[in-house]
Amino acid sequence: MEPRRSLGWPIILGVVLIGSIIALGVGWVLVSIAAALGSKNAAFYWAILGVGVALLVLVLAGVIVYLALTVKAIALSQRQSNFIDSVTHELKSPLASLKLYLQTLTRRPVSPEQQADFHRFMLHDVERLDTLIDHLLDAAKTLQRRPSRAMVATPLAPVLERARDAALHRHGVPAATIRLDVPAAGAPLAVRGREADLEIVFRNLLDNAVKYSLPEPQVEVTAAATASGRVLVRVADNGPGIPIADRTQIFRRFVRLGSELERSTPGTGLGLFLVKSLVGQMRGKVDVRGRTPPPGTVFEVELPAG
Repeated sequence: MEPRRSLGWPIILGVVLIGSIIALGVGWVLVSIAAALGSKNAAFYWAILGVGVALLVLVLAGVIVYLALTVKAIALSQRQSNFIDSVTHELKSPLASLKLYLQTLTRRPVSPEQQADFHRFMLHDVERLDTLIDHLLDAAKTLQRRPSRAMVATPLAPVLERARDAALHRHGVPAATIRLDVPAAGAPLAVRGREADLEIVFRNLLDNAVKYSLPEPQVEVTAAATASGRVLVRVADNGPGIPIADRTQIFRRFVRLGSELERSTPGTGLGLFLVKSLVGQMRGKVDVRGRTPPPGTVFEVELPAG
């Protein structure tokens, strides 16, 4: 595997180059001004000085842009490496488990009770692989699709209920783990957006809320209409929380906090990227903050009402 590049050396080299260009430029400008003031052909020196300063500014701007692009490229490479590690782990773990169960079933006799357990575990592994593939396909579709101006009105409660049921089933937690608070009186809440996109958004948010709050997750989902004619959905969990410095980074593609080789929580780093992209396509916004009182995290999704 190719060693992962560090951001330290490009930044240090860029700062040294920028400092050198500034120092040389300032010195050259001072010398040129002194020569112009002491020369009979001052106009020539002032013209050369103007051209030189313009070129100096252009070179300095180029170095700064090149440094920014280099840092951005290395950061993307690091995130892609983490993504490859996470996908590899997500593929290898269930496949190794399936192989072990199949070898056990074929090499020695097992009781009907054990067979039932093995089949249940194998089904769980297959569902894990299916979820991973769906995740990757959702990401590919989101990147290739153009935002649509025509948005249909979609009732919110059924979408949240299906996302809740999927998270409960995937993690095998009690029904009381996720509490929904969606107004039932009067007209049902509806938002403008494709039903499939809304399911991806809230499925990812609820799945993360349960996954990062184990072993005793408690998730609260509330939805309400705002005075500005929009709908606000809040997903609050009792997990460890997200550091303030990382809250703007988690919505970027391939971003997962920590090292993929050391983490125990499955994932690919695409879930919140999908959430951010799809909510933006629906002309909404998503925000994250700490829970009060801590610990915990609160994701707020604001969408136009249907």
